Amino acid sequence: MRYAQETSRVALAVAVALLLLTSARAQDRPDAARASHLNRILDAGTLRVGTTGDFPPMTSRDPDTKNYVGYDIDAAAELAKDLGVKAAFVPADWKTLVNGIVADKYDIVMSGVSMSLERAKVAGFTEPYLEFSTVPVLRRKNAERFKSWTDIDQKGVTVATTLATVFDAQAREFFKVATLRQVEAPALGFQEVLSNRADVTITSNVDAAALVRRYPELAIAQVDRPRGRRPASFLVAQNDQVWLNYVNNWITIKRMLGFFEELDKKWLLVNK
Repeated sequence: MRYAQETSRVALAVAVALLLLTSARAQDRPDAARASHLNRILDAGTLRVGTTGDFPPMTSRDPDTKNYVGYDIDAAAELAKDLGVKAAFVPADWKTLVNGIVADKYDIVMSGVSMSLERAKVAGFTEPYLEFSTVPVLRRKNAERFKSWTDIDQKGVTVATTLATVFDAQAREFFKVATLRQVEAPALGFQEVLSNRADVTITSNVDAAALVRRYPELAIAQVDRPRGRRPASFLVAQNDQVWLNYVNNWITIKRMLGFFEELDKKWLLVNK
């Protein structure tokens, strides 16, 4: 693979830069750096990664091994490797992701998180590494019934979402007539559709692609356009500019070297 075989002069220079960044110790840094998650991670030898494990292909938990797998899990492992530390995955749920960052339960959230202005009031977002949009998912047999967002926003139609997710908030914005059905995690909106307790759920384009591959009875509604285009970012502490700068630099470097392109191909079936 191209990323694995990268041997260019630029890649070598980048690797050296990363090594220099991660080898500096606290006594060589100003107070802000010594207090940063970055230095604490290097000293502890562990990167604490908050993840929900319920958003394939971004993050999910293998029922047999109990190990986390997915796009963001691979990204977390790569980040830990470049830092020279181990990745420790901390179970999280959507309602408490931001609270967990504020309470210092983890150093970073890597869980397919959409950047939002509401979350940004209390937590920090890295630069985007992927783009999400929102699409409706329904039972395949009902595909002809729902050809537009207007078709969904009708009396007698039930739209299911998981409480406290971006899609929960979007459903209240998008649908003024349809009945909204909120479920508590670990229950998920698509499960309500599968069980005929709802007609439609809304989710990201990434999640929808994974769902229709896993459940042939589901389909993505062929509406006129996706809605809610938004960047996917990693979540960090709002007041830690040193750590935020490091992760932003890491994203830039890894994108340049083709790492995220390889993740796209592996998990999103891009260009396969």
